[in-house]
Amino acid sequence: MKCQYCNCLDSKVIDSRPTEEGSSIRRRRECMNCGRRFTTYEKIEMLPLMVVKRDGRREPFDAQKIKTGIIHACEKLPVSMNQIEAMTLRIEQAAYATMDGEIASQRIGDMVMHELKSVNDVAYVRFAAVYRLFTDIGDFMQELQKLLEEKK
Repeated sequence: MKCQYCNCLDSKVIDSRPTEEGSSIRRRRECMNCGRRFTTYEKIEMLPLMVVKRDGRREPFDAQKIKTGIIHACEKLPVSMNQIEAMTLRIEQAAYATMDGEIASQRIGDMVMHELKSVNDVAYVRFAAVYRLFTDIGDFMQELQKLLEEKK
């Protein structure tokens, strides 16, 4: 592993442990040239997963896009980054678990809505407004009514 400080290719692993989610390994390394320490992460290489968009286009699955959407929906709400990262990881795992090589963007959107609904109602409605392409206040009110009925 190349040292980020001196670009030397020789380093030794000092400590190695799994991350909290268990999806990667965190390694603490020491450069054999300059002696400075740095951290690297080792992650399983995932098979390519393509997302089929509404218009039929296909693009590579990107968990960062899901995380960004969740962050926007949760802005100024009491939802921690740990919760957001956990939701993103569950959605990513579920998407890869389909084993099809392709997944519809609508299915991913449904997974995000399911996760948000269990964490924060306002974040859920914010995401739904964009995901379901609400065009007027009536669409918005229908979603709120459904949410209120489910809460009863």
